Amino acid sequence: MNTNNELISLKENVSKPIYGLTPFTLLDYPHKSACILWFAGCNMRCLYCYNPEIVLGKGSLSFEKILSFLHSRKNLLDAVVFSGGECVLHKNILTLIAKVKKMGFLVKIDTNGSLPDTMQQLLNQNLVDYIALDFKAPKSKFQSITQSDFYDSFEKTLDLMLKIEIPFEVRTTYHSDLLAEEDLREMVHFLENKNFAGNYYIQYFKNNVETLSKLERSNNRIDCEKLSTQTIKIILRE
Repeated sequence: MNTNNELISLKENVSKPIYGLTPFTLLDYPHKSACILWFAGCNMRCLYCYNPEIVLGKGSLSFEKILSFLHSRKNLLDAVVFSGGECVLHKNILTLIAKVKKMGFLVKIDTNGSLPDTMQQLLNQNLVDYIALDFKAPKSKFQSITQSDFYDSFEKTLDLMLKIEIPFEVRTTYHSDLLAEEDLREMVHFLENKNFAGNYYIQYFKNNVETLSKLERSNNRIDCEKLSTQTIKIILRE
């Protein structure tokens, strides 16, 4: 749920929307070398968020600077990861991604699923090669954990992705004070009912890091084998 101040902050980020840049990673795009663009601002306030400085901060890099960097990395990097914050919030994001694609890079989008219409435009224009969709919580806990009312939008984005042929993943951050194993089981059944099949990634909350909300230490123990089903395999991602 955006406040007026948050909307103003997002508008200020339009000219320099990117908070920072990770110039090289082998971890964020499966089997590819990539860089990561961290977009400032988000329309959720997840209690466990590791990037409060990005979510609450302002951008410092313009599209022009990013394109100049990418020109210097042609034939050296395979892909560009658009992350944040929430990257698809930003004005002209489709224009930037189109330019990145024309340069020959693969494009991955990390998203909370709150803007299905924008995702539809990206897919219609063949601008995305891989998507990572955050499944924050079951519907009963979604608003309390994300401080937003975007569950229906998330579900629409998931439905959209289930119809496409490009690879994507669904992932959840687990904190024992926020989600119980029963919640995870409910989320697995939800995905099964949507006819999702494949790997469902769970990442443990990282204790002793700064987050948007002060959380107690998480008891990071879940039984992946027990939670997995015949069609969905739970993969623990460190």
